[in-house]
Amino acid sequence: MKEIGKKHGTLSPCAACKLLRRRCAQDCVFAPYFPADEPQKFASVHKVFGASNVNKMLQELPEHQRSDAVSSMVYEANARVRDPVYGCVGAISSLQQQIDSLQTQLALAQAEVVHMRMRQFVSTSNAGTSSPENLPPAAAASSKFMPSQAKSLFCVDMVDQANMAESLWSY
Repeated sequence: MKEIGKKHGTLSPCAACKLLRRRCAQDCVFAPYFPADEPQKFASVHKVFGASNVNKMLQELPEHQRSDAVSSMVYEANARVRDPVYGCVGAISSLQQQIDSLQTQLALAQAEVVHMRMRQFVSTSNAGTSSPENLPPAAAASSKFMPSQAKSLFCVDMVDQANMAESLWSY
C-alpha cells in the first residue's frame, strides 16, 4: 500500500478503502492504483463497475497489466458518467464524424487547388496561343466548354485525372 500520510501511527487508506469505509490492508489490491489524493478516480469506477467487479478484474490480471486496466476502467467510467447510454462509443462516434467532416473539407480544398491550377494553366496557355488546337487536351476541353470567369471555385472539370494528379503532387 502507498503511504500517503500518517495519522497517529496509522496509514492513510487508499481512495477505494476510504470510499468503501473499510480498513486498508497492506495487500490492498486498490491501493497502488487509487491513491488517497485522487478520490474521484475510484468514485467514478465504483459507480460504473462496482468495487467487487473491479477487485475481481484486478486480481485476475498479472500485475504488469493492472495499471493499464485501471486506466481503461477510469476512462470508460468517466465516459459513462458523461454519456450513460453510449459511453466511450459515443466519444469514438463523435470523433469519427469529425474525421469524416474534415476529410470532406480536405477533398473540397484539394479539388479547389486542382481547379485553380487548371484555370492558371489555361490562362497562361491562352496568353501564348490563340487556338485550342495548340493546348494540351485537358486544357483545351476546359477552355472550350466553361469560361473561367463563370465557374465556381468548387467545381471540378472533367479532365485527364492522371496528368492532373501528377502535376498536383509534383510541386
